[in-house]
Parts: sequence; C-alpha cells; structure tokens
Amino acid sequence: MDLSKALEIATRTDTGMVRSHNEDSVFANPVAGCAVLADGMGGYNAGEVASGMATALLGTELEKSFAEREPYRVEPDGRSWAHVVLETEIARANGAIYQAAQSQPQYAGMGTTLVAAVFCDNTLTVAHIGDSRLYRQRGEEFTQVTRDHSLLQEQIDSGMITAEEARHSQNKNLVTRALGVDPTVEAEIHDYDVQPGDIYLLCSDGLNDMVEDEEISMTLQMLAANLELCAMQLVQMANDNGGRDNVSVVLVRVKEAFPAPRRGGWLARLLAWFK
Repeated sequence: MDLSKALEIATRTDTGMVRSHNEDSVFANPVAGCAVLADGMGGYNAGEVASGMATALLGTELEKSFAEREPYRVEPDGRSWAHVVLETEIARANGAIYQAAQSQPQYAGMGTTLVAAVFCDNTLTVAHIGDSRLYRQRGEEFTQVTRDHSLLQEQIDSGMITAEEARHSQNKNLVTRALGVDPTVEAEIHDYDVQPGDIYLLCSDGLNDMVEDEEISMTLQMLAANLELCAMQLVQMANDNGGRDNVSVVLVRVKEAFPAPRRGGWLARLLAWFK
C-alpha cells in the first residue's frame, strides 16, 4: 500500500554546535509509511555505529515486511502486523548491536535510543526505547506521545521532582532503557488514531533539551505547509540556543485519510445484509 499521497515526510539531522561528530541517525519511507530515529551513545564513533545499525536494520526490515504483508492485518493474538514486526525486528536489531559491541573492543558498551513510527489504516503504531521522543501537533494542541525511559522521568513519576525542575537537571542523559546495551530489551509499543492535518515529530533530545515545547509547537503551526523549511528551522532553533548535542528531526504531515482497503467490495457488503 503506497502512502506517499497521504503522508509528507521531511528529515534533518545536524551535528550541533558543540559535538565533533553526529551520533544521530534517521530513516523515512513515505511509501511504506514508516520512520525511524536513533540517538547513539558510546565512546569514539561507537554511538554513530549503534544508531546507524538501528535505523538501517529496522528500516530495511520494515520495508521488506510491509511489502510482503500489509501492516494493518490482524494476527491471531489480536495485534496488528505492524506491532508484530516492530517488536520482532527491534529485538533482532538489539541482538545485532549487542553482539557487535561484545565482539569488537572499540564498540564496547555502545547503544542507542530509538523511536519508530508506522502509519497504516488511519492508525499510528509507535515503538520507542530511551528518551528520543514522538510528539503530535493536532490543531493548536501539542502533545508528547511517548514517555521517556529515563531517570528524570522516573523521578517525575515518583514526585521527587517537578517537570520544570527536570528541565534544569544535570541528569538529562541518563536513560533507563537503550537498544544494544543488554542481550534483550523491551520496546514500548502503542497505537494511536490519526487525523488528516496532524503533524508528527520524531526527535532526539538535542531538540527538546534546547527548545521549549511552546516554541516547537508554534513553529510546527506556522510552517506546516513547508515541512522541509520547518525541519530546518527546528534544527536552527536548537543550534541558536546553544546546540549542545546532535539534533535530529523527522516530520510527518498527514495530508489525507488512509483507510485500509476492505476486501469483498459491494457484493460482500450486500450479502452481509442477509446474514
């Protein structure tokens, strides 16, 4: 199913103003209706290797799996094929990154955050690990869809600190879950209804650590008609505010509804009346 008429996607990744190299990686395919963003961690270029492996492996397998079987098909356990593929391929990517880290000393301890989005049948399936995020702009409402797997988020949830205090904390980069660090990892996966006009933002923490949510939302609203310019502007805003980290964004604008084709046509619907 080709979703390129229903979805417009723009991507941008930048080293930032402080770091010497970029450990973020992005992937997007509007035809298959999927996008992946990863923010690597590790010494030397290990983080870059981990994030690159994550987006390449997961992106390739999503394209392949959805070409063979529609992502909206429901499996016997009640989950969509999109959900099954995300869970399966994230586990495989985790194993590949972990094995590379174990077998090559220069990659020891490498890992990466991950946020992946699959659009099908007017639904968004989101998988994430770590503190890379997915936001939704719907009209004037700006919502953080994912919930960070981080020490800060756990402290907020337990009431130890407020969200405002968290913005000024020194522990921003301490994630509690990452891809490739342990032999196994559990991705958090959820489904959400999608509406025409929605804009979805996948980003590394290099954006949301440097730019307030209100500013991000205003930019999305003002530049919704030009996603490429919007992506450039978001990165520029992060850099203008200091650019202390790599910054990456994937923007997805829903131009029209994309319901799954229903089998059977008018005859099946007519016969259904007499059952």
